[in-house]
Amino acid sequence: MSEHKLILVKRRTRLEELVVRYNTVQQAQFYIERLGADFSDYMEEDRRYRLSVQQAQQQLGELGRVQTIDREHVPNFIFGEQDIVVVVGQDGLVANTLKYVTEQPLIGVNPDPMRWDGVLLPFTVEDLSFIVPDVIRKQRTLKEVTLAKVELNDGQYLYGVNDLFIGRKTHVSARYEVRLGTSVEQQSSSGIIVSTGMGSTGWFKSVLAGATGIVGSAAWQHMNSENEVATASSSIHGSRQELNHFNWDAPYLYFSVREPFPSRTTAANLVFGQIHSKQPLHIVSQMPEDGVIFSDGVEQDFLEFNSGVEAIIGLAERRGRLVV
Repeated sequence: MSEHKLILVKRRTRLEELVVRYNTVQQAQFYIERLGADFSDYMEEDRRYRLSVQQAQQQLGELGRVQTIDREHVPNFIFGEQDIVVVVGQDGLVANTLKYVTEQPLIGVNPDPMRWDGVLLPFTVEDLSFIVPDVIRKQRTLKEVTLAKVELNDGQYLYGVNDLFIGRKTHVSARYEVRLGTSVEQQSSSGIIVSTGMGSTGWFKSVLAGATGIVGSAAWQHMNSENEVATASSSIHGSRQELNHFNWDAPYLYFSVREPFPSRTTAANLVFGQIHSKQPLHIVSQMPEDGVIFSDGVEQDFLEFNSGVEAIIGLAERRGRLVV
């Protein structure tokens, strides 16, 4: 097994983040308790997570060479072809790691099943002793995950496991031209979200839920017939349910425009649609500053998207591989 290097990915706990900000545990405790919160919960979460990482290191060390890296170093880390990646969760850490690996299998470990649901964390630390040997012997099922990819006309690119956001850093409206197939439109909005199948039950789901609620309420206000209202609401709800469950390996993405504003120079017709291999989404920025594109909620890792830059969004040339 020694030819397979085992890469253990971990993150900072909430307590560690507070210590970075306030220098000491005591000062962090003073800040939290002054606000009336329970600091012991931060301590317990930190203790359990550290213990899980320590146990994972010990178990992996008995199986092969282990290298532990922190979350912030993942974007610049070069994964070897034979590496096996083990992520000690939460779900967000799995997603943010998956977009930087290539063909390496990824094992998601839940460090505290009583605290985290862990949709992407099917295993516990205790499972590693038999899961990793199974992966090495290729006796475990690998679930493929479709990734999104955005490419800029200046050569930069970024992958997304759950979603991509295209817009402004602040709450100021984003201005751009959007093109899908033969449809072209000038828009002003609070940004565009592009979702993969894995991300369809996250941010994308909340956008659809908001749209459904607004349309349903508007229908109730303006329709006289209760039957018409019920039919309209049922139809919207059914469509949303279908989209919320499209598969992780689905060969398409969906985009949704947030809060589009129609005016004399902007429209709000091309606000939702499917992206696939023969139909990428083109967006040309008209924002003089603060235009950004980031993925999976990591705002610090972004592409600048200012005036004149064109983004082409489509399916990534590779897929993620999760051990199940």
